[in-house]
Amino acid sequence: MPSVVLARVVHVIGVVFWIGGVAFVTTVLIPAIRKLPSASERLQLFQQLEGRFAAQARIATLLTGGTGFYMLQSMGAWNRYLDPAFWWVHLMTFVWLVFTIVLFILEPAFLHRKFVALATRDSDRAFRLLHRMHWVLLTLSLVAILGSVAGSRGFLRF
Repeated sequence: MPSVVLARVVHVIGVVFWIGGVAFVTTVLIPAIRKLPSASERLQLFQQLEGRFAAQARIATLLTGGTGFYMLQSMGAWNRYLDPAFWWVHLMTFVWLVFTIVLFILEPAFLHRKFVALATRDSDRAFRLLHRMHWVLLTLSLVAILGSVAGSRGFLRF
């Protein structure tokens, strides 16, 4: 199997695992946690589950970013960033960059602490905000996936 094909396989599996997890967290986990009657139970359960998923998401984003970089380099495809017809490459990169900055820099540096403080003071507001941010990220991710699948086959070019 050529290395670019292997990189694409790993890339797609990484995206499925990562964005599938984001979809689960956004559409199932956060809504279920928001329905718990106790604010302390909400925070405790969220921290317990989020910690496990964050580690997995970090691995998936590293694999996805690494294989994406490798494919761009191997295929000599850096010029796609100069062509608006490849808008989905820009969006994929933007989504990856946002998640990477959040997972590796912002969350460990201060987001986790700020969320815990807000959830302790106003649990409803904290989880509502968290849910809204996840919906934004999930929507951007799904548009990037739609664009990349259709765009790589010649559709959705402007």
